[in-house]
Amino acid sequence: MCAWRPRRTRRRRRPHRSDSLTPRAVLVRLGLGAHVDPEDLEELTQLALSAGARPVATVTGRRERPDPRFFLGSGKAEEVRCVAESSEADVILVDHALTPSQERNLEQHTGRRVLDRNELILDIFAQRARSFEGKLEVELAQLKHLATRLVRGWTHLERQKGGIGLRGPGETQLETDRRLLGERVRVLTRRLGRIKQQRETGRRMRKEIPVPSVALVGYTNAGKSTLFRAVTGADAYVADQLFATLDPTVRRIRLPGGTPIVIADTVGFIRELPHELVAAFQATLTEAREASLLLHVIDASDPRRETHRAQVDEVLAEIGAERIPQVLVYNKIDRLGTAARLERDEESRAAAVWCSAARRDGLDLLQQAIAERLSRAARAARVRIPPAAGALRSQLYSRGAVREEHTLEDGTIDLAVELPEADLEALAREGGVQVLRPHAPADGEASDEAPCAAHDAYLESIV
Repeated sequence: MCAWRPRRTRRRRRPHRSDSLTPRAVLVRLGLGAHVDPEDLEELTQLALSAGARPVATVTGRRERPDPRFFLGSGKAEEVRCVAESSEADVILVDHALTPSQERNLEQHTGRRVLDRNELILDIFAQRARSFEGKLEVELAQLKHLATRLVRGWTHLERQKGGIGLRGPGETQLETDRRLLGERVRVLTRRLGRIKQQRETGRRMRKEIPVPSVALVGYTNAGKSTLFRAVTGADAYVADQLFATLDPTVRRIRLPGGTPIVIADTVGFIRELPHELVAAFQATLTEAREASLLLHVIDASDPRRETHRAQVDEVLAEIGAERIPQVLVYNKIDRLGTAARLERDEESRAAAVWCSAARRDGLDLLQQAIAERLSRAARAARVRIPPAAGALRSQLYSRGAVREEHTLEDGTIDLAVELPEADLEALAREGGVQVLRPHAPADGEASDEAPCAAHDAYLESIV
């Protein structure tokens, strides 16, 4: 017989704390020449949460100008150190762009990792990028930012000896890091160049059938993806957080009148967007730069909506999209309790739409505004194409842009069309295609038609 043994009770594991691995962060924001705006502090909190950190303390202050050593000043830097120690923080998030020396001095003084605003946004982008292109763009931006942060902290690790008899210091670790970083930047640049060529091919294919393109732009978390999903029916990712989506999504739909258009959802903008990201995301932002119409989505419930609108316009000007027509879309009116409406400017053009994408309220007014602005953007012109360009003629008919057709004695096809200016400009650049004055001369009259080879030339030739 087996001897009796007491039953071993199984030790219960302590419940796992979900925040045990979440970095504890101290938020730092200074008012330069003014007091700290609570809205800026709230945005910093949202950025920290989006990055996966847990804010445990906040340090604010006011200075007339940044301190060359710490940016914050020696007294404020000491306060940050004490707050970080008392709150057992893991990281310090500074809502300003720090120089490499300021960031290094703060890290040495506080004994903790310091991230400035640019690094914080780059970290969020690195977590949110899903497409291959988006990941490459974020990595390239991170490497370019890291290149300014390499310091002589590894010079004691001399990896190679040079010269006869192993004389000389050889290549230091710092030089090796710079060389490897430069090689990786070149590799990423080549890969993104190939992807850019593929995107340009896709855009040219879309332009072969002149379909107007509409791009959604706006401040981050304004509801662009929700609006894109409501209008197109696409299964786009939606979340109430900053930079919920980064990768552009393009869908083709038809307006109520039957006009086909292409809608693109772009990355959200933010105050003081890092220049590394603006430079890296040029391929993505091209969707906005080459659009026929921009839908500037604004959070109607945001008390700083006009400030955010101005900041988005600054980024649009930086990427060369400031001259593209806009329709303001004031989203989230369900939070205000107001009704959907369509506002017009002094020229009776659709200028602003108040709607709620979440409740699908006012979407019919938005589609009406899009159709009106695109129809107003159309210009009359005469297009002459060679007889062999039957495919182009068929594409213009499928677009519904042809109003009249004649065949000249030499077989050239003369078409009276109505197209947006961007499409007329693209046609003017096609080989063998002429964009002419809209009214052909009568028989026996001298022709005053002239081909349009450039943007300014064809604008002067159309009525």
